[in-house]
Amino acid sequence: MQQELKTLQVLIDKGVEFVVAYGFQILGALVVLVIGIKVASWAANRTVAFGARREFDPTLTRFIGNVVRILLLAVVIIVTLSNFGITIAPFVALAGAAAFGGTLALQGPLSNYGAGLSIILTRPFTVGNTIQVQKTFGVVEEITLATTVLTGEDGETITIPNKEIVGQVIVNSKNQRVVETKLFLGHDQDSAKAVDAIKTAIAKQAGDDEAPPPQVGLHDFAHGGVVIGARFWVPSLKYFQMRYAINRDILDALAAADIRLQGGGTAAILAPPLTADEPRY
Repeated sequence: MQQELKTLQVLIDKGVEFVVAYGFQILGALVVLVIGIKVASWAANRTVAFGARREFDPTLTRFIGNVVRILLLAVVIIVTLSNFGITIAPFVALAGAAAFGGTLALQGPLSNYGAGLSIILTRPFTVGNTIQVQKTFGVVEEITLATTVLTGEDGETITIPNKEIVGQVIVNSKNQRVVETKLFLGHDQDSAKAVDAIKTAIAKQAGDDEAPPPQVGLHDFAHGGVVIGARFWVPSLKYFQMRYAINRDILDALAAADIRLQGGGTAAILAPPLTADEPRY
C-alpha cells in the first residue's frame, strides 16, 4: 500500500512539473490555433465579399477565398507545432510521399480537379451562361473543382465531370439559344411575301436588345421549289416552349397570307426528326 502511494505521489509530482513547465506553452499554442482558425475564416469571407463587390466571377472568387483559408491554416498549424518544439521537416517528407501515392491512386478525381482549376482560371464560361458540351445543353448553375452543374429547360440537374469539358469544343451562347427552321415552298408561291410573313410572326415573341436580330431569307433551292430559312434567338430555359409557340405563329401567318406548300396545302415547317443523337437540353 505504501509503495502504491509513493508511486502515485511520483506521478502527481511529474504531472505538476509538466504543467508548470509546459502549461502556458500548451495554452498559448491552443490560443494561437483558435485565433488562427478564426482569422483564416474571416480572411476567406472578406475575400469573397470583396470579389462580390467588384463583380468578379463567383466561382473564381470562392476559389481564391478557399486558397486564402488553406494557406492561413497551414501557417497556423506550422506555428502551433513549433510552439511544442516539433520540427515539421518529417511531416513535409511524409506529405510528399502521401501526395505521390495519392496521385497514382486518384488519377480520375485529380484530373477532374486539374480540369476544374483550368476552367476557373481561363473562364471559357461563367455561371448563368448557356453552354453545349458533347451534345449536352444547359445553363451553368455552379462550377466546382470536380464538376460543372447545368440546369436544363425542364429543371433537371446535369452534372458533368470537368475532365469531360476541358479539351472539348464548348459552345457558349451566353443566356440564349438559336432556333433554326426551314420551310419548303413551291415555285408558284411568292417567296418575298412568305419571308415578310415569317419575320412578322417571329418578331411577335422573339428577339430583344441583347439578341441578334432574327434572320429570314432564301436558304436553298429544291426541285420544284425553294427553301426558306429562319434563324432566331430565344431564352435558353424557354427554348422548346418558345420554339413551338413561334412555329405555330409562323404557320398561322403563312396561312393568312395564302402561302402554300409545294404540292398544295398550308405551308408547313419541316425540321429534322428527333433522334437519340440530337443534342439534349
